[in-house]
Amino acid sequence: MKIEAFGVEQWMNAWETKCTYNVAETCVESITVEELLKMAGVTPEQMTSDLLGKKLTYGWIEGSQRVRSLIAGLYEKQKPENILTTHGCIGANMLVHRTLVEPGDHVISVIPTYQQHYSIPESIGAHIETLRLKPENGFLPDLDELKAMVRPDTKLICINNPNNPTGALMDQTLLEEICEIARSVDAWVLCDEVYRGLTQEDAYSVSVADLYEKGISTGSMSKVFSLAGLRFGWIAAPLELIERVMHQRDYDTISVGMLDEYFTELALSAKDKILERNRAIIRENLEILDQWVQSEPRLSYVKPKAGTTAFVKVQTKLSSLEFCERLVKETGVMFTPGSALHTEGYLRIGYANNKEVLKKGLALTSEFLKVVP
Repeated sequence: MKIEAFGVEQWMNAWETKCTYNVAETCVESITVEELLKMAGVTPEQMTSDLLGKKLTYGWIEGSQRVRSLIAGLYEKQKPENILTTHGCIGANMLVHRTLVEPGDHVISVIPTYQQHYSIPESIGAHIETLRLKPENGFLPDLDELKAMVRPDTKLICINNPNNPTGALMDQTLLEEICEIARSVDAWVLCDEVYRGLTQEDAYSVSVADLYEKGISTGSMSKVFSLAGLRFGWIAAPLELIERVMHQRDYDTISVGMLDEYFTELALSAKDKILERNRAIIRENLEILDQWVQSEPRLSYVKPKAGTTAFVKVQTKLSSLEFCERLVKETGVMFTPGSALHTEGYLRIGYANNKEVLKKGLALTSEFLKVVP
C-alpha cells in the first residue's frame, strides 16, 4: 500500500526529543501514575494487589464490560455494545477507514485536520475531496460548499471536533446540519472527537454518534485525560458498524492490553477530577498564548474555543517549515509547521503542556521574530 508520508508525525519524531521547549505537544500535560491513583482514590498498595493477581492474557477482546460502560457514559445515547476499544484514537480512525472505504468510493474530509482522514482513504483508492476550513469562517465548515460536494455515491464525510489544529468547535446546530447533508446521500459521518471534553467551558460538546444513525465517534485517553502512554482509544458507533470493524480488528489488534485497560478504568472513574484539572490548564495557558499573539504584530489567529492547539498565521518570507526548523535549531523552541498539515503560512502551537515551558518558548520566539525575515 502506497500512502503519503504523515507530515505531523514525521515532524514530531524528528524534533520532539531534541528540542528544549516543546510547544508542539498536543496532549494536556501528562499525569503520573501516582497522580492518577490519588484522583481515583486508589492506594499504591491496592494497585499492587490488583495487578499482581492478574494473569497477563489477552483479556477482553472487545474491551471489558466495565470499561465499555464507562466510555459509553461519556455519551448521551451509546450503550456498551456500541463501544469497541482500540490502540489509541489513531487505531480507531484507521479501523473505521479500512472498514468503510473501498477503491472508487467518494470521501470528503475537512482540511486542516489529522492527516489520517484524507491520506488513508486516498491510499485505499478512494476519490478524495477536501473542504478547506477558512479563518474568515472561524475555521468552521461552509455548509454550502459541503452541499455542493456531496454526491449520491459519497460514502464518508470526515470531520474533527474540536478541530486539530485550529481549536474551532462546532455546536450542535452545525453538526446536525452536517448530519442532514450526509443523510441526504446516505453517507456515514466520522467525527474524530479525540479532544472532546476540552472546552473553555465546563461541558462536553455533543457527539456525532448521538446525533446521527450513521454517526461514528472516535476518542482516546491521550489528549483529554493526559494518558497518552496508555495507547487506549475507542470507537462509538452503531452496532452494525462495530460488528464490521471487529472483522478488521481481528487482523491487527486482537485486544487492547489489560494493563492499559486497568488504568483507563481508574481514570474514567475519576474523570470529573481529571477534567477539572485539565480544563483549568487549558484556560490559563490559552490566556497566556492569547496575550502573546495580541502583542506580536506579525502574528494573528482565530482564538481556539476548545482543544489544546492554536493555528497561528505568521508574516514571514520563510516557509513554515523553514521558520520552524530555524526556530528549533536556534532557540530550542518547537512548533509544528503548517505545511505538515497541508496549510502553508501557519504554525500549530500546543498550549496545554507545562506553563513555564510555554512562557519561555513564547518569549524566545518573540526574540526570534525580531531577526527572522
